[in-house]
Amino acid sequence: MNERVIQLANPTYTENEIKLYVPDLDAVRARLDAAGAKLTAPRVYERNVRYDTPSQSLRARDAILRLRQDTRVRLTYKDEGDDTQKSTLGKTRFEAETEVADVAAMQTILNRLGFWKTQVYEKYRTTYTHADAEITLDEMPFGNFIEIEGTDTAIRALLNRFELGDAPRFKVSYILLFEWVKASLRLTFDDLTFENFAGITVPLSAFERPSV
Repeated sequence: MNERVIQLANPTYTENEIKLYVPDLDAVRARLDAAGAKLTAPRVYERNVRYDTPSQSLRARDAILRLRQDTRVRLTYKDEGDDTQKSTLGKTRFEAETEVADVAAMQTILNRLGFWKTQVYEKYRTTYTHADAEITLDEMPFGNFIEIEGTDTAIRALLNRFELGDAPRFKVSYILLFEWVKASLRLTFDDLTFENFAGITVPLSAFERPSV
């Protein structure tokens, strides 16, 4: 989440979002343009590096520490946050983010604090805002998704406005979806990259939580 979204709807370092599996992003892009949605960030390649301790202590409690690089570099920390702020529609989490001027220095700081690179994940992202919400069109290595971030009221309104009510919904992170896909397709690589998924067809069923 970037600074403009914090100013828009998240002054308390929380994010509330929902993911939708939408293979045809062009159709949604056309609806957004027709509705006058504001294009706030054109399509850009995004590379994320996730950090954790050697014992994976952050992953164990579903927390994320990452460096994201697109047109700038940002350090982000996320965790489950305050249970009193949970959403009935989307996924609500604590999120704090700051821009980084020197990537090498930040990597050194993280290493000195005991955090090491554990995973790389990529996407192409196009960002819009409309009606007090942020809508991102995400081209992931394993498929196309939309994220809508805002209040439950704003998310419901946009689902109706852009005819997305029937799209498969997910409240989990892309990384957890990746774990489910790996289990379903018996993949052995750990990085969510376009190179790793070249030639792999991922059916919708692969995004289901594995049965225990």
